[in-house]
Amino acid sequence: MRFIVARPGEKFALGYSGPLVQMALQTLRILIDEAAQTAYISGDPKFPEGNLGGKWKTFAKERSMDSKKASRRKFLKGGAAAAAVGAIQSASAQAPAPAPVRRSLKDEVAYGERSHYVTSVRVAVLERPSPDEFGLTFHVLTPLQDQVGIITPSSLHFVGTHRGAIVPDIDPREYRFLLHGMVDRPLEFTLEELKRFPSVSRVHFLECLGNRAKADHKTVQQTHGLTSCSEWTGVLLSVLLKEVGVQKGANWVVSEGAEEVKGAGSIPLAKAMDDCLVAYGQNGEPIRPQNGFPVRLIVPGFEGIYNTKWLRRIKVVDHYYMTYNDYGHISKDPKVAALNLQWGPKSVITFPSGGQKLPGPGVYQLTGLAWSGGGAVRKVEVSTDGGHTWKDAEIRGQIHRMAHTRFGMTWKWEGQECVLQSRCTDELGQVQPTRAQLAKFFNQPADYYHTHGVPGTDNMIQPWRIAADGSVSNAIA
Repeated sequence: MRFIVARPGEKFALGYSGPLVQMALQTLRILIDEAAQTAYISGDPKFPEGNLGGKWKTFAKERSMDSKKASRRKFLKGGAAAAAVGAIQSASAQAPAPAPVRRSLKDEVAYGERSHYVTSVRVAVLERPSPDEFGLTFHVLTPLQDQVGIITPSSLHFVGTHRGAIVPDIDPREYRFLLHGMVDRPLEFTLEELKRFPSVSRVHFLECLGNRAKADHKTVQQTHGLTSCSEWTGVLLSVLLKEVGVQKGANWVVSEGAEEVKGAGSIPLAKAMDDCLVAYGQNGEPIRPQNGFPVRLIVPGFEGIYNTKWLRRIKVVDHYYMTYNDYGHISKDPKVAALNLQWGPKSVITFPSGGQKLPGPGVYQLTGLAWSGGGAVRKVEVSTDGGHTWKDAEIRGQIHRMAHTRFGMTWKWEGQECVLQSRCTDELGQVQPTRAQLAKFFNQPADYYHTHGVPGTDNMIQPWRIAADGSVSNAIA
């Protein structure tokens, strides 16, 4: 239904006609008139005289002297009002669906938009909505099942926050980054000053420690959607550390973000001097606000939580600093602690994957992503019989260290039930394990980690079950 509610004395515009609809118009007009009079007499602040030029006041006086007011009230109390409303509802039910709002051609020229036929979107994790009732953003999953190549569109990059946060609105002109602690010359940089240093662009994945496949997850977006891959542009942290002069005895650096919980993390100085990036660019444009605008830290291969967003300062220190973020990230068990910090080799088949369906037997292009915090992907294998036999997949595209790598293979499905899975080996010779292998390492029953959380980073092999009708489901269960 289309209408424009006018002020008293102005006209209604309605896209439908007929006796009952006209009756409904009269009813609604009476209701608005009565509400206006009541609001003015009661001094309702929603209808201040100054805001409406006194029109409501004049009209309220006229309505108070209207001899027909009583009869109109009787009309509203009677069945005529219900009939009129029914007429409006009936007309609305017959109306065609409104056309989607389209951006102007001028806006499209200024900043392009994807086709309205493309509908891939991020979704919140099952455990907590984003935004929640307080406006906080928690963890938001990227649609891996829809992506091609290795680069995640910036608008679809997964989002992770420190137990929920309001995204800071930072004016880049006011931005400051402080580098201090055990240094000879503590310095504070503006964004423009950071951009005066030689820049580098590197492709790296990010992955949240919360990226954990569970038996109740239905799709690859749910099992693996907290990882994404981008080209990051900025200045090497080592260049800035040399600029301030690191003092003898320093072993760690602590980074801190600008969000309300001041997300922070400690990384070894050796890592900071190796390949870390103080980034201001993502996929050829400024970093998006949900991913750290205007500046974030990139720590290739490490857990996502160390890649501090909205970076405000880095302090050079001589020992590991315990921070708010260390809750849930540190274990007294040395075996578990050894599985944290850096991601091991990992892969997942994105087609066919959970929630999808093969239309029938035939030849398909099986595809997926592999990555490792230990460096470059060296090999990806695929099993179509639940891990009994393995075949090398093709690496499709360029391999970058600590980045997503696209793999695939031509596969003929005969129409029988089967289980698909992939296995990654990285440049260090590390091989992606199964849940049964992890259980053996920790002296647990073989199926223990089908129903219990995986210690450390979860880089377990992900199985997908294809039923005889072609439907694909999570085979962890």
